[in-house]
This record gives sequence, structure tokens and C-alpha cells, in this order.
Amino acid sequence: MTAAASPFTVAALYCFTPFQDTAALQGPLEAICRASRVKGTLLLAHEGINGTIAGPDAGIADVLAHIRALPGCADLDVKLSHASAMPFHRLKVRLKREIVTMGVPDIDPRASVGTYVDAQDWNALIADPDTIVIDTRNDYEVAIGTFAGAIDPKTATFRDFPGWFRAHRDELLGEGRRPKVAMFCTGGIRCEKSTAFLRQEGIDEVYHLKGGILKYLETVPEDESLWQGECFVFDERVAVGHGLREGSHGLCRSCRRPVSAADRAPPLYEEGVSCAACYPEKTDAQRASYRERHRQEKLAAARGVRHVGDPGTPA
Repeated sequence: MTAAASPFTVAALYCFTPFQDTAALQGPLEAICRASRVKGTLLLAHEGINGTIAGPDAGIADVLAHIRALPGCADLDVKLSHASAMPFHRLKVRLKREIVTMGVPDIDPRASVGTYVDAQDWNALIADPDTIVIDTRNDYEVAIGTFAGAIDPKTATFRDFPGWFRAHRDELLGEGRRPKVAMFCTGGIRCEKSTAFLRQEGIDEVYHLKGGILKYLETVPEDESLWQGECFVFDERVAVGHGLREGSHGLCRSCRRPVSAADRAPPLYEEGVSCAACYPEKTDAQRASYRERHRQEKLAAARGVRHVGDPGTPA
């Protein structure tokens, strides 16, 4: 699907900047999104802004212009891609304690962060045998794609990353080793904090992929790529591949994990109810509830109306 044939532009964005009054920013930001027919999620915290939104080209341009006019956001980091259908059901502009939750006090990417590595230079860095490559994303994201040879921390949330690193520090860096540490994530924001954290832990030679996996898949030719699989994205596209083309994975509506074509085989997979990963985590009563919810959603869709559980956004 080419950009010209895709009616929706998707913008993944973030900026670390000190906001004094996030509540004052929330209303106008939500208003411009609604007026511009833009949906998605934007998070505001005292440390900055983060989110992914989608809409028509002109609408996205208007919202990005509004955000870039906020204090400290002129150099907003944005990755643009395209979608054949609106990849979000609603708009959410939320106030948070952190724009990406790590839970470690005094981490400030504006003060100390790893060395940025452009996508075209990333292959050489991670091919170096003296480089330790760490995927900072969650386990379900890593499961559908990662860089060849990268370490998977098998974390359920980003909040688990500091504990994982401290538990495995000697294994990774022990016996007098001083390797380079290269980290990557979807769009770059988690690595802003993970590299700042490693610097705080006394690790000096820390690098991260500028623009994240999305920038790499956009700019590095597939025949030169060291990426394997697809990249999970937090919208209805579920995953993208090289050239940021929409991927092949679907989504389990019960647990929100990505599912491949093989994963969607019965008996443990049931649309809207369960997949093989979450089936043992749920009770029969929960699955019955999800089954009824899915039935109601299908009925609402057939009538051309929103399901009662979906507040949606104005058309």
C-alpha cells in the first residue's frame, strides 16, 4: 500500500521538555485533534509529550504544528507512516506522571542520554562482536520481530527493565568486560530512558537507534536489513514491516497481544475471546463475558452503530 493510496497518515511522536501546567495544555490539544479529525492517544506529563495519532494529512499537519508550538517542542521527534484504514477507534489526551513509564526517580534524558546512532550506521554497530545488543521492548513485541542476535529481556512491561538489568549486570558486563551496549525500541522513546538509566548505573559507552525500529524499517533497504520479522505497533495495524508496510499479524481482542495466522488456529484461539497465550490466564466466566461482548460488537457493527462500550470520537 503506497502513501498515495493510503488515506490516513500515522504520526508517532515524543518530546522530553518540562511542562509546568499539563492540565492547561490538555484541553486545547484535544480540541485541535477533534477539529482536525485526528484520533489516537497523546500523553502529557511534566517531562513532556508522547503518543501516536492518525488522521488525514492536513489534520495531522495541523496537530503537529500545534504541538511544535508548545514550550520546548520545536524539535518534536516524529515518525510518519500510512494506513489503509483509520487505525484508532477514539481520541485520548491523558495526563500522566511519565510519558513512558519506567518508575525510576530522577531519570532525565535531557541531562544524560546514550549516543544516538542513525539507521544507516546501526548495522555496523550491532555487527561488532564487542557490542551487546538489547531489545528494550516487552516480550509480546519481541516475539514477532527483532534484530538478529539481540538479547530479549522477556519483560512484561518497561517498568521491569531496570530490575532485569540490575539482575543480569554481572552476566552482561562482568569479568572486566567493557563492551559497547546498543539498545533499541519501536520509536526511540523507551531508549531515551533506558540509556539514561544505564548512564546513571555507571555504564558509559551506551548507544541507541535514533528514531527506533520504525526509522530503520523506513530507511534501510530490505536486502541490507538485519531486522527479522515484523514490528509491533500500538494501533489497529498491529504490525509493520520493511518500508513501514502493514504487516500480517492480527490482534487478540482479549489480551491485546499480536497473533499470527498460525496463532489464529482453533481451539485455543477464538476471535474476540482468547488466544493461545491468554487462554490459560482467563477463567471460563471471563471468556463467556468476552464472548458476549464480541457478539454485541458484531451486532452493533451490522447495524452501523457504535457498540455501547466504544465512546468513539466525532466523525
